[in-house]
Parts: sequence; C-alpha cells; structure tokens
Amino acid sequence: MKSWIEDDNINYEYIIRYIRDTIPPREGYIKEMEEFAKANDVPISQPESIRFIEILLKLMRAEKILEVGSAIGYSAIRMSKCCGADVVTVELSDEMADRAEENISRMGLDQKISLIRGDGVKVLAEMPGEGVFDAIFVDAAKGQYMEFFPNCMRLLKKGGVLISDNVLYKGMTATDELVVRRKITIVRRLRAYLDMLNNHEGLSTAILPIGDGVALSFKE
Repeated sequence: MKSWIEDDNINYEYIIRYIRDTIPPREGYIKEMEEFAKANDVPISQPESIRFIEILLKLMRAEKILEVGSAIGYSAIRMSKCCGADVVTVELSDEMADRAEENISRMGLDQKISLIRGDGVKVLAEMPGEGVFDAIFVDAAKGQYMEFFPNCMRLLKKGGVLISDNVLYKGMTATDELVVRRKITIVRRLRAYLDMLNNHEGLSTAILPIGDGVALSFKE
C-alpha cells in the first residue's frame, strides 16, 4: 500500500526518504526559505525535483533562464546559484512577489534575478524576441500550462529545454482513480498538455516520476 510523505508527492515514501537522504543538506538562508514555505503552506519545488533541475542546468551550462511562477523566489535562487545563470521570473501575486524580492536581495542576487509582476500568459506574450532563453521552468497555475506554451516555444532557444513541474499532479494525471471532483478541469488540461508535448514535432519529451512529476521537453 502506498504511503505518502507529502500530499503532492507521487512516489513511495521509502523511495522519497532514501533519495532525500542522498541530497546534500541545505543550509543558511536556503534552509530558512524551506522552513518558511513549510510553515506557511507555500508550494516550492521538492528537494529531489530542484536537485535534478540544478544538475540539468549545470550540464546545459545554462546562461539565461525564464521561470513562470516565482512564489517566494526559492527555485529562481536555486537555479541561478547552481550555474550562475541570469533568471527572469514571473509572479502574479504581489504578496509572493514582495517576499521573492526580499529573498533575492538577501541572497545578493539582485543583479542576477529579475522579477516581473503580472499574469504569466500576458507577460510572456509581451516579451520581445525569439530564442532568448536556454531553459524555461513552468511552475505556475497548472490549468494554464497550455496557454503559456506558445510563447514558451517562441522564447526558448533551439537546443533549449522546457521544464514543466507538477505534471502528474498528485498522481491524478495518471489515473482517474485518484481524481477528486474539484480538480477534474485541471487534470484534463494537464493530460491535454502532456499529450501535446509528446506529439509536438518540434519537441522531444520525457515525463519523470520525481516530486509531483516533471516533464522535460527538448526543442529540436
């Protein structure tokens, strides 16, 4: 029988605990951000997910990253620090944006991370240029992933990677047995999004069962 370590994790508890025990402990202000997120029920990337993303970005030697969904700035900070990349991050909530800017400043990353306030769909549509970013991390409203996609594709370089978080959504994306009524629309949209990623001629996509599910899409 499956035992859950967190409500939004899709793996067995013993696997999660083992993997997390292998990850170097976070210290200082990074640890403080994790504790704040836990105490205030703020969703941030799970340890195994962000660790995987950090290694991926290092392998890519990513220099410029776009994030859709800042929350408190945790993942933007982790991504910038791991490879020295410049990060543009977008956040709708003024409360979260205020907290993110404070965290970015306290980490001394004001010159590396730029936060844009506003709805991700509108902000992305207004961003100029094509092929601007080495990697794009989508971790905002799950029901809007399909709406973010056209401009993510425009802004992503050839050879770049689109990283979509929480795509298995507590396991509900994978089986109707877990779907709760109030989440039906989100689950349908996530299934359509993953189907689109996997069948898009310009992408090669893999779905990984870590954290709450991560989709990696390489732009051909």
